[in-house]
Amino acid sequence: MGALAAAFVLQVMLAPHLAIFGVVPNLLLLVVITLAFVEGPSAGAIAGFGAGLLLDLLGTAPVGAWALVLAVTGYTGGMLQENLFAEGWLAPVTVAVIAGLVADTFYLIVLAVVGAGPEFWASLVQVVLPRAVYNAMLVLLAYPWLARFLRSDRTMKSFKRVA
Repeated sequence: MGALAAAFVLQVMLAPHLAIFGVVPNLLLLVVITLAFVEGPSAGAIAGFGAGLLLDLLGTAPVGAWALVLAVTGYTGGMLQENLFAEGWLAPVTVAVIAGLVADTFYLIVLAVVGAGPEFWASLVQVVLPRAVYNAMLVLLAYPWLARFLRSDRTMKSFKRVA
C-alpha cells in the first residue's frame, strides 16, 4: 500500500509536470502492473481496485471506471505472472507495456459505454498510443527497482539452465 500511496502523490504532484505533448504518464498503472506481476492476481486486483478509485477521484469521469479497469488489469497481470515461464526483465516489461495499452483502451471503451467519454478514435491516437510509449520508457527505468521494493520475500531466486 505504501507504493500505491507514493505513486498517487507522484501522480498528483509530479506527473503533470512530466507531460510530453500533453500526455501524462499513469504512475499508478505502472505500480499496479508491477505489484500484480510480483505478488500474483489477488494482490494485483486489490491494488488495482484501490489505485483505480484514487484515479477516479482525480478525474471528471464516472467514479468506478478506473477501479474496474485497473482491478481487471491487476488480476490479468498476476495471472500472466503465474503462467509465464520466462526469466529476466524482458517478460515483465513486455507485459507492463501491453497491459498499459490494453488498460487505457479498455478505459476508453468503458467511458464510451456509459456515454461519458471523449471521441474514441481521436483519444486512442492522441492519448492512448503516446501514453503506451511513454509508460514503456518509464517501466524500463522503474521496473527493476519497483519489483525489488514490492517483493515480499527479499531473497532472489535463480534457476540454472540445463544445457
